[in-house]
Amino acid sequence: MRRPAATPAAEEHCRVLLEALRRFQQHGLADAAAWGRELARVLPAGGRLLAAGNGGSAAQAQHLTAELVGRYAADRRPYSALALHAETSSVTAIGNDYGFDEVFARQVAAHGRPGDVLMLLSTSGRSDNLLGAATAARAAGVRVWALTGPAPNPLAAQADAVLSVEAASTAAVQETHLVAVHVVCEAFDEALAATRAPERTPAAARPTARPARPAVSRTEAP
Repeated sequence: MRRPAATPAAEEHCRVLLEALRRFQQHGLADAAAWGRELARVLPAGGRLLAAGNGGSAAQAQHLTAELVGRYAADRRPYSALALHAETSSVTAIGNDYGFDEVFARQVAAHGRPGDVLMLLSTSGRSDNLLGAATAARAAGVRVWALTGPAPNPLAAQADAVLSVEAASTAAVQETHLVAVHVVCEAFDEALAATRAPERTPAAARPTARPARPAVSRTEAP
């Protein structure tokens, strides 16, 4: 049976994605790993990761927090990570009372503490509710990490650290963001494992076991 041929659109999708991944590997991979290592320092010390996005980026942000509260690969303790858009009652209440542009900013002001990290995901880098969240984070002493599409963009300009994905389509940006999220999680777990690995003495430096002494028979004097 002949396999169906891919459509030109599907071939182009894969070509654009592969090009985006090559650029990410060259220019963003080290940054994503550094973010994971930094979270491995912040979260075990009692810090928290807040994350937010809109649409597909909301799904990516929630994917990240789920990996930290649950687990990525190996079993480990849970860590504090909150996807702000998943707080549906807060989102709808704030949106209704203050407007959609405030749905994340107000939550950042409520939950963020100095030393925490806010990761904002956006393919455009121009969403007003994310820009408002970045402003609220700075006021609260929370660091802002932006995972965006092509830079420059307004969100990247407000962030303390930026990982921008250069791609010709929104879909390729989102798909590359997922790879970045997984790299962050891998680096996080790797850094945790390194700090908790027991110290092992090299075999050559280990003391040689002493031979057991022969038992001595003792008899009591009559």
